[in-house]
Amino acid sequence: MGIERVRGAASAMNGPWARLLLGVLMSSALIAVFAAQRAAWPIGFVAWVPWMLALHGLRSNGAAIAAGVVMSIAFVLAAFSWFGLAVAEYTGLPVGWTLLLFCLLAPLLQPQVWLYSWARHATQRYGLLWAVVVASMTWLTAEWLLPKVLGDTFGHGLAPAITLRQIADLGGVGAITLCLLLSNEAMAAVLRARRAGWRSWLPALLAFALIPSAMGCYGVWRLSELQQAWSEPVEELRVGLVQSALVDYEQRRRDSSAHAVVREVLDVHFELSQSAIEQHGVDALVWAETVYPTTFLNPRSEDGAAFDREILEFVRQIDRPLVFGTYDIDHAGEYNAAAFVEPGGLLGFYRKTRPFPITEHVPSWLDGPRLRAWLPWAGSWQPGDGARVFPLRSRDGRTLQVVPLICLDDVGSRLAIEGARLGAQAIVGLSNDAWFSATPQGAELHLMVAQFRSIETRLPQLRVTNNGLSAFIDPAGEVLAVAAAGDRAVLAGPVPAQAPPPTLMVRWGEWLGPAALAGLAVFLVVAAVGRLSASRDNAAARVTLPKPGEAHKLWLLPSSVRWAIVVLRGAAATGLGLLLVLMLRGDGLQVSSAWQIQLYLAAVVLPLCLAGLLKFIVVGTARVEGRCLIIEQRGRRIELDLDQLQALQRWCLPLPAPGLSLQFRSGRRWAFALMPADPPQLLACLVAQGVRDATASAWSATLSDWRSKARRRWLDSAWLKFALFPLLPALPAFRLHQHITYGGAFGEYYTYGLQAWLLGLLIWWASWSLGLMLFAAALRTAIETLCWVLFAIHRTQVATARFALEWLGRGMFYLGVPIWFAWRVLS
Repeated sequence: MGIERVRGAASAMNGPWARLLLGVLMSSALIAVFAAQRAAWPIGFVAWVPWMLALHGLRSNGAAIAAGVVMSIAFVLAAFSWFGLAVAEYTGLPVGWTLLLFCLLAPLLQPQVWLYSWARHATQRYGLLWAVVVASMTWLTAEWLLPKVLGDTFGHGLAPAITLRQIADLGGVGAITLCLLLSNEAMAAVLRARRAGWRSWLPALLAFALIPSAMGCYGVWRLSELQQAWSEPVEELRVGLVQSALVDYEQRRRDSSAHAVVREVLDVHFELSQSAIEQHGVDALVWAETVYPTTFLNPRSEDGAAFDREILEFVRQIDRPLVFGTYDIDHAGEYNAAAFVEPGGLLGFYRKTRPFPITEHVPSWLDGPRLRAWLPWAGSWQPGDGARVFPLRSRDGRTLQVVPLICLDDVGSRLAIEGARLGAQAIVGLSNDAWFSATPQGAELHLMVAQFRSIETRLPQLRVTNNGLSAFIDPAGEVLAVAAAGDRAVLAGPVPAQAPPPTLMVRWGEWLGPAALAGLAVFLVVAAVGRLSASRDNAAARVTLPKPGEAHKLWLLPSSVRWAIVVLRGAAATGLGLLLVLMLRGDGLQVSSAWQIQLYLAAVVLPLCLAGLLKFIVVGTARVEGRCLIIEQRGRRIELDLDQLQALQRWCLPLPAPGLSLQFRSGRRWAFALMPADPPQLLACLVAQGVRDATASAWSATLSDWRSKARRRWLDSAWLKFALFPLLPALPAFRLHQHITYGGAFGEYYTYGLQAWLLGLLIWWASWSLGLMLFAAALRTAIETLCWVLFAIHRTQVATARFALEWLGRGMFYLGVPIWFAWRVLS
């Protein structure tokens, strides 16, 4: 009896929930170290592995959600327990109660964790790779649709890794989070397959090694590009940041008076500012958020008016611009604002766009006397209306265009990106992190988050707080100088007045979240019609044998014609690649000169047309009648005795498309090759007649079969994609050009004749055709690469992946391009 109890206890300890508890504890311990120690950033690539291993044994969606909820609580305690302490200090509540509240709110504060767990389990029947992809898209979508108070995401932990963090200019911090999730899943896959032989775990191990390697390679390349851009001599402004170390204004008011507090604040800042001018020769000054704790130039009393005049007089005397945090007011209410003051007077206000929930701003639907009675410290500021760019002008005329961000404004990418689009050359960040005085982790996280705004926009950043951490941040996200928390200090340094190099984030905005949401939508649509189910895959895998006498479309290729088509298509691909290289080395991905059109027509369009003409000449049909394979081609009829055919073999290289070679029993190979429109169907028909399939490579056979099955005759035809479809954007663009340049749709025709008008239309068509062909080539490269990788990892998922990726590519081509074009025209 005792032995049975021991066995039962051991079995319970090995159960899924025991493994889950162990996985949660181990992952939370790793996350705690990852969050607390900057040097521990490599842990981020494996921190989630114990939890992911435990998820693999769960048997229901409910269990997966529960596992995610437990992990979200552990994640909040491991990474953000300091925030509960800060809230306790600010509100006066007991620490135990605030930590309990944080545990209860953890599924709402970190919803991406349990959503990831649920999505991963719900899609496991489609294969582990699909489950990981869908779960990762769910994580990114959740963080985009449900932004968190502190703007945190797991990728922020890689801020100390200077080369790896540079991919943030492609997809924001979410791109880093995605890389970390995939790395953790890859290592979890390695550990699960460690006993199944090296063929099982090697692909996952290669993926685990490839992800940080690719991040590092991009980072090294990007930093070298930026270093070259920064080496150019440009004008600079020396800017001084004043950190006063004055905190807790309310307590100071209670101990003395409001007048005395403002007097002390101004005296300290005047003194430090004068020191910055005399010792560092600064051209402009920046003070922290709400450093002037009343409405500027809208005084509430005569004393307030006197302080306003004193600030204006100080700026006039030092003859330098000053930026400082204050309040602004209008008919809608009061705002947390930054005032830009020049020696000649007020230049303008920026109003904080993202006030802190509850403590600074209460939504109208929630506000009321009862809430104010419960939370007397609740704020009443209103949100501003978006980014603005202001000039900082030195006495000798040098100008630096800056976009101000106040506190929570910098936890998201949108405002910094809007500022970069408006022509900003630097970010000025004002913050009041005094409530993190007892919990410096908060100030460190805020600085870490702010670093990524500089990486995404490639704008230098001047970040000033009242009690630390004030800092200069360069466009690579490196903190060049920082004032320690609690120190009274002045930071001064040069800021280059130059336009930043372009980044994908500035051009596309926060695109990764919407892209993940679109990917989920595509997956759900495909899954809803049953295309991803195993039964559907099996049904699609079965080839329906044609009826006797049914014709198959094919191309009967002599060897010389086949390789002529291959050479022509290769020449077109080479010409397209050459055009891409020349465009990237010039003005970027845009058609800006006639030689590009000429090269496109001569080196790309002409070879493709010649290859199409050769295919048109050799097209024919094949059918089986009795024991004969009958091939008809433009009046020519060829009959092959099936009893004389020994074997058929698919081409090892499916060029110019998948095809078959026939071998007679005499050992002679037939001089003609067959390139069927549907290779699997013709092959199955011949195999059913007793012809042996001697194909050696399962890789090429499987991939070519599913490529032919996924192909759609009309949607994938070259004449539709690159001849007719380019007219959709080209015609309105050409018409707009005619109206702007010649005053009407046929203005060029009336001025220069029909030839000039048609030539102009040809140029616009060729420009769009070239752009769409480059886009289609990029999509095709991505689809084929992903299918090969998937085939190496999980062969049974090739059909599913091919189907979903092909339709995703068609959607991006036929729907994405018109939507993008309409958005560009309308905006």
